[in-house]
Amino acid sequence: MKHYNLTAFERTGTKVIDEAFTAQNDEEAKAWTIRKLEEEGFSDLPHRCVTENAKLVSFQR
Repeated sequence: MKHYNLTAFERTGTKVIDEAFTAQNDEEAKAWTIRKLEEEGFSDLPHRCVTENAKLVSFQR
């Protein structure tokens, strides 16, 4: 399992999600990110999902 971190922001810059999680691979982490953002109602907000080594998995401005 690999470690990832999802951060989502309001347009003002305020963090609304800052959550660490684990996934088998980058594809699974991206799917988890999309699901989490949709569940929380934040799918249209800026976000980033990165690996523990700072590799960008998902990004939206």
